[in-house]
Amino acid sequence: QVQLVESGGGLVQPGDSLRLSCAASRSLFSLHVMGWYRQAPGKERELVASMSTGSTNYADFVRGRFTISRDNAKNTISLQMNGLKSDDTAVYYCNARINGWSSPFWGRGTQVTVSS
Repeated sequence: QVQLVESGGGLVQPGDSLRLSCAASRSLFSLHVMGWYRQAPGKERELVASMSTGSTNYADFVRGRFTISRDNAKNTISLQMNGLKSDDTAVYYCNARINGWSSPFWGRGTQVTVSS
């Protein structure tokens, strides 16, 4: 129903910043909820940030460092990550929910590695 493609991951030093992007194959207006999750090796996938109409939600571990945003003209959502820490190392996945669908749609992920 929707294709999601993440980009922007990479290898950075602690304290650096990255901006992840997720391009959707359809208008963001047709998506009920969009967000970012991450999964580190040996750990469960966890919510990083999400947004729906008129609201945003952030995981506690973001600690004010990350910001989720959208560009409706480009059908893209972004995750600005500042002050990256080694604990942020994970594969970051874009996801979207559509009304009437029981399961979300996922991108393939983009690797973020924070290492000194």
